[in-house]
Amino acid sequence: MKEDMHSVEQVAERLGLHVRTVRGYIRSGRLKAVRIGKQYRIAASDLDTFTGQTRATTGSAAGPAEVSSIVQIDGVDRAAADRLGTLVLASANTGHDPANPLRVQTVHDEERRRMKIIILGDPAATAELLHLLDAVLNADNGLFDREVNDA
Repeated sequence: MKEDMHSVEQVAERLGLHVRTVRGYIRSGRLKAVRIGKQYRIAASDLDTFTGQTRATTGSAAGPAEVSSIVQIDGVDRAAADRLGTLVLASANTGHDPANPLRVQTVHDEERRRMKIIILGDPAATAELLHLLDAVLNADNGLFDREVNDA
């Protein structure tokens, strides 16, 4: 049986990610791929494993839904990005279905003072994490205090 192979561009489009992000997943070993010449190819089964999906063998029943979200936060220094990243990762790793874990990646651009949080997972768990982010970002909780107190 011949298996479908996807290009990095096809995978990026399907997951709603940038091509560089998909290549990064491949290089880090998170997404299995085969290098053919100068290009990577991703087997359909490896993509399903990466996204936590299983292929239906009979019928046309739809599988579980998955959401991909990218949250961009401007005006974030390194310390605040670290605190927010820890909070988001801790929340993603607790209280959810172990069979369908949330996958979260955070990136901070020091030069632009910008943070991006990439979330992949089931709609309800993703919505819960987005609500937490909204509450933290809109609360006056000191997470983004930029004043440094010298004692």
